[in-house]
Amino acid sequence: MKRCNENIKKALTIAEELQKLADKGDISREDDGCGVLFGIIRDSAYKIKAHAEKEMNTHISKGKWE
Repeated sequence: MKRCNENIKKALTIAEELQKLADKGDISREDDGCGVLFGIIRDSAYKIKAHAEKEMNTHISKGKWE
């Protein structure tokens, strides 16, 4: 697999891990500041995932995805 595609896959994996972290953080948070932090993490994960999926689909449509 091309290195650029490997990096896109890694970005998707990281986004998934960030979503899991946000979920665990919300369950165990003790104050509003933590809620804000894990909200930012969740939002960032969704943005990373969306951009990575868009780029993956672009590579697929151009025949650059293996």
